[in-house]
Amino acid sequence: MTLIEKPSQLPQAIGAALHAALPGLKVGSHQDFQGDAEKNGVMVTVEGNGPGIRSREGRKAHVLAISLRAMVAPGALAFDACDLASQLMDLVLDNRWDLPPAQCDLPANIVAAPALRTSVETDYDTWAVSFTQTLYLGPALLDDPTGQPLFACTWDVSNIDDPTQYQPLAE
Repeated sequence: MTLIEKPSQLPQAIGAALHAALPGLKVGSHQDFQGDAEKNGVMVTVEGNGPGIRSREGRKAHVLAISLRAMVAPGALAFDACDLASQLMDLVLDNRWDLPPAQCDLPANIVAAPALRTSVETDYDTWAVSFTQTLYLGPALLDDPTGQPLFACTWDVSNIDDPTQYQPLAE
């Protein structure tokens, strides 16, 4: 597994996993669903990106809000989009999308609901599966680039802020 360097790698990994799991279905971003000619598919979108709590290794956290829009063509059975959304929820649950576990948390806050049209009606031909997933980006702070790791016990030193009173870690 390669390290994650930027947030856009999450929707790309999700798209690749959905292509593999649902080979007959169109999967892509909003650019792939510009025309109305082919409406069956899953549109992967990033709804937001916010800060989170750093990882244990000290990497910065990005909490991404992801939406998977399950769309079926008009004339499909009444709840085909609901069934597709249920399949998507099963795929999202406990999935890190083949990304490194140290850099990608499990999805949280998973919800599926019919999409809302611009009018008051609910669009049962389109369902959205929404969830949040945290990515940890940047170098691990435990990789000390300044040299050899040092330590000190508070009871052995008179000033814990004095680096000359620290000792190298034994190997």
